[in-house]
Amino acid sequence: MSPVAVILDGYVDEPACLGVPPYISPYIRTVAGALKAHGYTVQYFTIDQLRSDPMRTAELNRANLLVMIAGVTVPGKYLGGTPASLTEMQQIGHMVRGPKKLVGGPIGFGYAGEGGQKAIRQVITGFDALLTGEPAVALDNYLNGNEPAGTLDYHRTDPWSVDGSGIITQHPDYPYVMCELETARGCAHGASGGCSFCTEPFYGQPKYRSITGIVDEVAALHGHGARHFRVGRQPDILAYGAGAGEYPAPRPDLLENLFASIRTAAPALKTLHIDNTNPATIAKHENESREALQAIIRHHTSGDVAAFGMETADPEVVVANNLKAQTEDVFRAIQIVNEEGCMRRDNVPELLPGLNFVCGLAGETEKTYDLNEQFLLRVRDAGHSLRRVNIRQVMPFEGTPVYTNNTLGKYDHRFRTFKEFVRQTIDLPMLQRVYPLGTVLHEVRIEVSGDLSFGRQMGSYPILVGIPVRLPVRSIIDAVVVDWGMRSVTALPVPIEINTLPATAIKWLPGIGKKKVAAVMAKRPFRTMEAYRNVAGSSKIDPLLKF
Repeated sequence: MSPVAVILDGYVDEPACLGVPPYISPYIRTVAGALKAHGYTVQYFTIDQLRSDPMRTAELNRANLLVMIAGVTVPGKYLGGTPASLTEMQQIGHMVRGPKKLVGGPIGFGYAGEGGQKAIRQVITGFDALLTGEPAVALDNYLNGNEPAGTLDYHRTDPWSVDGSGIITQHPDYPYVMCELETARGCAHGASGGCSFCTEPFYGQPKYRSITGIVDEVAALHGHGARHFRVGRQPDILAYGAGAGEYPAPRPDLLENLFASIRTAAPALKTLHIDNTNPATIAKHENESREALQAIIRHHTSGDVAAFGMETADPEVVVANNLKAQTEDVFRAIQIVNEEGCMRRDNVPELLPGLNFVCGLAGETEKTYDLNEQFLLRVRDAGHSLRRVNIRQVMPFEGTPVYTNNTLGKYDHRFRTFKEFVRQTIDLPMLQRVYPLGTVLHEVRIEVSGDLSFGRQMGSYPILVGIPVRLPVRSIIDAVVVDWGMRSVTALPVPIEINTLPATAIKWLPGIGKKKVAAVMAKRPFRTMEAYRNVAGSSKIDPLLKF
């Protein structure tokens, strides 16, 4: 009988309310493959499963080996899975006594509870070893009797990513799991030191994964039922395979080959999105970038987001922190992505930019926040669309320049007023542009049930959808947008069952509001559209009503 290894997933790459829905990282799959190569039967749990059922600790104790992947690289708030805290890691290390215990992942860089705090390298007590470097390689080395350290080597990890792909079937949200696909590691900008706060330069110059390696993994995942993919583990998807240099020109031919091959390998996929995109690449290589974006759009699924690491609109902060792009570069990149990606399919834009701001960097002043606000007003007033604006306080990691040179704590009040400005002045009009009244969102998956249920589509940075109807968790519905919040939309299930819809939901119908709710309730049931309109009037979403 083969020994049993448990992978405990305590890692979340992106804050779930801002980033991807239920998610499984490449680390988990390559670690699973490495364990299988050593003859282990592999079980998989998330930290949320352990929280909801502490009795699962007994299952961990029965295993021969426990591998925990943990750590946080992006601070934020969470709707779905929440990463393991340092306290939880320590508790698991001490409470689980049966197996040999190993811990790895981003925790090796350090730990902080939230943005605005330094990520301190911690000794995780209760574990037998820390897997340093690439977790799967370090694990393989350890199981072969060597030190638990490893350097990324795609020749070793690519076969494991295929062999470990079946682990996704054990995810509690399967098959609604976003499979993150790694295409590269390292950063060309690191040649000049990299951005002051970023850990990507720790990996050195870019190492590009082969199209064959990526596609083989996609085919294996698809064979195990995966339908949702994000090409997200890289600093700049447009630079894939582009070679050396600080800002290499995109290779549209490679991106065409990559995305077309993913489509061929996963013919039944439902989501194919991207993540990080360097705005400086677009601004410096406009023609190649347009062709590259067009190649992605030909093969992806709509509702996609190109995440721009803008960080700041203050040119002095850009220089002080060796950031990638000046303000004019970012503005031009926003314009180009809007021109190439604003067309709609399945009711939503093909591809829009998203902006990341990082606050607390070296050189910040009160003026920095003024410049940030002015830039966003310029984007809004120019008529361009942004899918979302993320605002975070820097989480300094040891070894990065910002660890010792930052402005954390100096402008906390201005940070808060900047966030409020964006929510009130930028987010609302952007949501109204991207999701106008009557937009039907397909396959919204309910994640929180209540009088106001919350759900999201699968995708990269999908909009949070509030539905004023109690719906079962994990149910899938189509929903029509009837109103907007600052970071979410209000929607009603489609078709709109007007004769059974609760009063708390009827008030959200366009043109009704609180005043007409009683009249609508008193006249139900309606048999025809004409009878309904005599009471409620007409609106854009009338064709979605069901009598």
